[in-house]
Amino acid sequence: MVLLPETTGKPTQLGDLEETLMMASAIEGVMPCIDFSHLHARSCGEYNTIEEFRSVFESVENALGRVGLDSMHCHISGIAYTEKGEKNHLLHQESDYNYIDLMAVFHEFDIKGLVICESPNLEEDALLLRNTFSN
Repeated sequence: MVLLPETTGKPTQLGDLEETLMMASAIEGVMPCIDFSHLHARSCGEYNTIEEFRSVFESVENALGRVGLDSMHCHISGIAYTEKGEKNHLLHQESDYNYIDLMAVFHEFDIKGLVICESPNLEEDALLLRNTFSN
C-alpha cells in the first residue's frame, strides 16, 4: 500500500510541492500526488509555463530519483483561484491553465504513471488531455 499526500490548492494548507516531496522522501510507503492545478492556484498563477513545469519534474527527480517520474500520480484540471488559492475546478478550455505545455513536458521527461482529470466534464477533458499528449 502506498499513501499519496496531494499538493493542496491553498497556501494556508499543508501541501506545497516541497512539503509533499519531503514527506515522500522521508517516509517509506509515501509517494506524492502532484495536483498541477492546485500548484497553479496556490501560487496565484505560477506553475503554468514550460520552465515551471520542468522545475516540478526536476524537483520530483531530485527528491525521489527516476522512480518518482516513473510512478507519477497526477491530478489536472482547469481551475479558478483568488489570492487565497483554489476556488473551484473548471473545464480546461475555460481556464488560464496551460495544459498544452504541461503535456509537452510530460513527453520531455518521459513521465509514466497515472493522470486523473478533475474537470467538471471528466470525459471530454480527459480526452482533450489524451489527444493533446498524443499529438
